[in-house]
Amino acid sequence: MVKEMRLDWTPWPLHKQSCTCAKFFVCILLIGFSFRLLFSHAGGFLPVSEPANAPREELPVDVKGGKSQTDSSSPEKSDGVQTSVPEMALDVEDEVSRKEKCDLFTGEWIPNPSGPVYTNESCLVIEGHQNCLKNGRPDTGYLYWRWKPLGCDLPVFDPERFLDAMRNKSWAFIGDSISRNHIQSLVCLLSKLTKVTHLAQQEDKGTEIYHDAEYRSKKWRFSSYNFTLAIIWSPFLVKAEIFEDMNGVSSKDIQLHLDTLDRKWTAEFMNFDYIVIAGGKWYLKTAVYWENGTIVGCHYCPGKNLTERGFDYAYRKGIGLVLNHLTKSGHKGTVLFRTSTPDHFENGEWWSGGTCNRTSPFKEGEVTIRDVDQVMRSIELEEFNRAVAAASAKSVRLKLLDTTHLSLLRPDGHPGPYRTFQPFAKDKNAKVQNDCLHWCLPGPIDSWNDILMQMALRE
Repeated sequence: MVKEMRLDWTPWPLHKQSCTCAKFFVCILLIGFSFRLLFSHAGGFLPVSEPANAPREELPVDVKGGKSQTDSSSPEKSDGVQTSVPEMALDVEDEVSRKEKCDLFTGEWIPNPSGPVYTNESCLVIEGHQNCLKNGRPDTGYLYWRWKPLGCDLPVFDPERFLDAMRNKSWAFIGDSISRNHIQSLVCLLSKLTKVTHLAQQEDKGTEIYHDAEYRSKKWRFSSYNFTLAIIWSPFLVKAEIFEDMNGVSSKDIQLHLDTLDRKWTAEFMNFDYIVIAGGKWYLKTAVYWENGTIVGCHYCPGKNLTERGFDYAYRKGIGLVLNHLTKSGHKGTVLFRTSTPDHFENGEWWSGGTCNRTSPFKEGEVTIRDVDQVMRSIELEEFNRAVAAASAKSVRLKLLDTTHLSLLRPDGHPGPYRTFQPFAKDKNAKVQNDCLHWCLPGPIDSWNDILMQMALRE
């Protein structure tokens, strides 16, 4: 039984007129109190604040603003209760998201006090010439920067989220040693799978299941996720007869067939859900060019009585042939074409004593891309733009992974003289060959995978 509400109070000794006013005032208060009591349970007028600990899912990185916001396309859950979002609200949010895309490739390098998520000791796939810390590099400042796109924050690579999204899928990286550098960074990031979980099947660091005779092509498998990663060594992407040893010393000129693709990758690429493919600096090497079974010229071959075509002739032919094949292939996955990587040799080149001794990133406007790199980039963008229309007509998902500019700003991230173990241990003034093209691991190339993850999650 509900007891009747009573107001126990002793009346003041007021005059009659005052009494009347007081009664009227109390009456108004009672009516107001009853009205509030009635509608406080109706839920239609009073705002209800969201619990402070309600789980919130990040918006995709392509929404400007930088701060995490609730993704209205995903119903929130709190204490096991699922709430719905009006359909109209979803449409509005989706439209805003489409209009406010964030360019992942335009931005700046900003300080990152937390440093890399893995170390040269925690990752076992780092090759000797990329293990800068083990090789004795004395400075570590290059480890404490992260890429910040303009208009949004780029989340740090999340191995658990990535593997969960890529369950039952496979990736192939196709290209030269920069592509191998790239996939090794990815394997290192995946090997740092969060250990806060107690689920044994999520502590899968990947197992190497294949390598070729020279360890240039490899495959890794993350069995708990049925996920496969592969690097397919194909430095030109087209058919090439190469006469180099593992130290890059050539006994003959490269024979490059500009009208024939390299079967090492064309025989396999249809088996992968995601392909990251790239050309690169191998086209700058001395080579003889073939088309239709006939020599049509060369690049840097004095004394051979051949027409000097220039590397740009071959690069356009090669990249055009690759993209044309991919767009017509009917591949049902996603193809990411990565742009070439600028090097940072100063006071010389690879073969002539060039060095890279800088210890911090460039700021915007402090560096311009070299002529050779600009030529390669222009060809890549022209051929990519030409291929996009054809890809769309064939329903092939072709994306641009444009890492050139953000890499240009990182002259500090290369092994330099520390491509070999302790190069100055015996002689502090020793003259050693520098590597100003590949990247230290950990290092700036890890940010490529931060971007790669966001592009993959958008699919």
